[in-house]
Amino acid sequence: MEFTIDELSQMIDHTNLHADATNDDIKKLCNEAKEMHFKMVAINQVQTALCAKLLNNTGIGIGAAIGFPLGQTTIEAKEFETKNAIQNGATEIDYVINITEAKEKNWEYIEKEMQTIVEISRENSVTSKVIFENVYLNEEEKIQLSNIAKRVRPDFVKTATGFASGGATYEDVKLMKEHVGNDVKVKAAGSIRDAATFKEMIAAGAQRIGASAGIKIIEELKNEMEENNLKVITIE
Repeated sequence: MEFTIDELSQMIDHTNLHADATNDDIKKLCNEAKEMHFKMVAINQVQTALCAKLLNNTGIGIGAAIGFPLGQTTIEAKEFETKNAIQNGATEIDYVINITEAKEKNWEYIEKEMQTIVEISRENSVTSKVIFENVYLNEEEKIQLSNIAKRVRPDFVKTATGFASGGATYEDVKLMKEHVGNDVKVKAAGSIRDAATFKEMIAAGAQRIGASAGIKIIEELKNEMEENNLKVITIE
């Protein structure tokens, strides 16, 4: 597959989810997203309104993290948080599953939770992403979650929050894509800090990349193009 730099920039969710992020940090994030033409800014839910104001009429998405980063809140709490984020201007929702219920193999709960958040998002024309946090899951559990997503059809399933001990891997992205099918996309996130890893995730099947190192990644790709006199980046 061949990509222009702008097409690759449009695959990046530019991220600042730090608990101590100041308003100035968030303004910087939004300005960088505009300058680099990233797809979205990924922020904690409480910063949704500020980002919506800063990015008004830019076409850049505002992605609110829900139940973040542990996922250990009730469906009702996630439902309220999702609705509140959308009221404040969120155009994308990244929510963390209830990992305890996944470990307990309570798949009915997981499906109800996913259906709830996805339906709210769909009703409001908002993109929905389901964060698995794969480092805590075995292969069977990842497959079960992917099969549920195939039925419920969120816009994306996502590898990780970036706050646990492990992030995206080639194997996980490939496994998730294999089992969610063509109607659900995969977002790779967590530990993606350079162009080589970025390209690896796309080669595995990811169509969106969550990263705080987006600027570094794009600059590395631009350098690669200049050094090799390329007009596009080829990823296989």
